[in-house]
Amino acid sequence: MSHSVVSNRDHRINWVQSTPFFAFHLFAAVAVFFVPFHWSYVVWALALYYARMWATTVGYHRYFAHRAFKTSRAFQFLLAFLAETSAQKGVLWWAANHRHHHRESDQPADVHSPLQDGFWWSHVGWILSDRYTETREEAIRDFTRFPELRFLNRWYLLPPFLLAVGLFLIGGFPLLVWGFFVSTVLLWHGTFTINSLSHVFGSRRYKTTDTSRNNFLLALLTCGEGWHNNHHYHQNTANQGWFWWELDLSFYILKLLSALGLVWDLRLPSESVKYAFRKYSPEERAELRSEPAILGKARLA
Repeated sequence: MSHSVVSNRDHRINWVQSTPFFAFHLFAAVAVFFVPFHWSYVVWALALYYARMWATTVGYHRYFAHRAFKTSRAFQFLLAFLAETSAQKGVLWWAANHRHHHRESDQPADVHSPLQDGFWWSHVGWILSDRYTETREEAIRDFTRFPELRFLNRWYLLPPFLLAVGLFLIGGFPLLVWGFFVSTVLLWHGTFTINSLSHVFGSRRYKTTDTSRNNFLLALLTCGEGWHNNHHYHQNTANQGWFWWELDLSFYILKLLSALGLVWDLRLPSESVKYAFRKYSPEERAELRSEPAILGKARLA
């Protein structure tokens, strides 16, 4: 597969608009030195990291972006609300941009391709620019018909604000710092690694038109999202780890919710999809194994 960097995108950041993002990081980094330390705060931070990572991967990604399973309107709202506590903008905004990413993956129009635009842009620059502030409603009309989702999408800062208030009421300023600020910064960058690193580091089992890769470490960090080559090969499955050794915490919890009747009709890859690589010629398999990461071609700045 041949790839080249061709994007001439305007990479300017709106620094005024992005000030809260950087201030959030600075506050998290400094405030931990001004509150008493206790291991329970670390537990809270990690628990809320993974709880909200699960909500992001299952809610924003597998449900709203890819419709990989079905659920009730009430649980749909709950998924959206929980995912928005991640402070990654609105549910419709997130899912619409992700659908666009799949249509244009690693092409010049891709909103966050490290191949086209480098590490910084694909990791966070695209979010901080003026180019993608509006929701692509034409890409998410199957969900814009729900007024409660439009409300959440407009007032996307409300769920994280309520979470922050709740943590402060439970544990005061120290828990607010660790459970919300530190946890959220880690959550942001854990999520962003799928955009910036899962097309750079890892292995390729399937032939796709992009540079998507499977990465065990990223799967650990993101509740199963690191099996990115699987996902780009067949994107609408509820599971992204397709084999028993591919850890996918998000899917395991989905299976439990399915047993409880809260979700249903989970889409799974057929055997022909899972084992499509067996039909590849020796030359095709060798090409996948030897295909270099894009570090030499993608700008890391």
